[in-house]
Amino acid sequence: MVEARSVEELLLGEPLIHTFPDVEALSGIPAEYGLRIWTALGFPMPPVDAVAFTEQDVEAMQEIASLLEHPFVDEAMVLQLARGVGQTMSRLASWLGEVWLRQLADQLLPPGGSVDEQIVADALAASAELRPRFEQLLLRGWRRQLAAAGVRVLTSTASSMADPAAGTATLAVGFADIVSFTRLSRRMDGAELASLIDSFETTCASVVAGRGGRVIKTLGDEVLFTAATPEDAAMIALEISAKVSEVEVRVGVAYGEVILRLGDVFGTPVNLAARLTATARPGAVLVAAEMAPFLDGFSLRALKPRPLQGLGRVRPYLLKEARATS
Repeated sequence: MVEARSVEELLLGEPLIHTFPDVEALSGIPAEYGLRIWTALGFPMPPVDAVAFTEQDVEAMQEIASLLEHPFVDEAMVLQLARGVGQTMSRLASWLGEVWLRQLADQLLPPGGSVDEQIVADALAASAELRPRFEQLLLRGWRRQLAAAGVRVLTSTASSMADPAAGTATLAVGFADIVSFTRLSRRMDGAELASLIDSFETTCASVVAGRGGRVIKTLGDEVLFTAATPEDAAMIALEISAKVSEVEVRVGVAYGEVILRLGDVFGTPVNLAARLTATARPGAVLVAAEMAPFLDGFSLRALKPRPLQGLGRVRPYLLKEARATS
């Protein structure tokens, strides 16, 4: 039986040698604040006498103590960042665990065999060997995403369409949703369902990135994306509808001022896009009336007003293909 501690130390790349009081004493971070950081990262606090921390955990806390000495950094900012890191990395780690560790185990598994301690040990050894290379990939991806975020925030300060200080921006927001997902999931086994979701998310991510938009989050059968302009969002919606071939999808798009927080978006346009998606027919793309004046190059048809929960009666527009240009 492989012990959890040995797995943890192997993937951390160093032994667990410190208790939490050790971390507090060596880093200079007060215990209460250190606890808040640790829980913000998404981890339960181990017993006070448990040897559960590494030397690099101490160094990370020392870096936080150094950060707090900077005039532009305060405790609230660090906690916000810790929550963002915890939420993002938790999902990424689960994803890597599924794609990387499980596939390694499957490749090591002989035909008709079952997982035993040796296979698990071999998978972990291969993982320890590959981990530094994956970390370089993750670091490069993070730096590129940071550069893109910096461009979005810092170049928007001269625009009346965004107010980074207030955490707001004027964006197009869209939801793409798999039709009758619950019924489909009952008919499929786990592998088929996972393959469907992976294909759907991959197609959506490719289309959104290709048009300069951003995937904000995926919710299994649903993808939330943003785009800088209504035209870009309209093209994204139409391409997703056309390129997702395994199942029927429906898309709803709205435009207006949204609140930006920790990589997520909130506000009336988000709610409106979600409600439009829920009321759209299979295969349809619905856009909010506020978008229509910006979509002269597209085929639009006004539909009858309909009640949308929390938003009153709304007249959506059915979006078809972009009009041909001479």
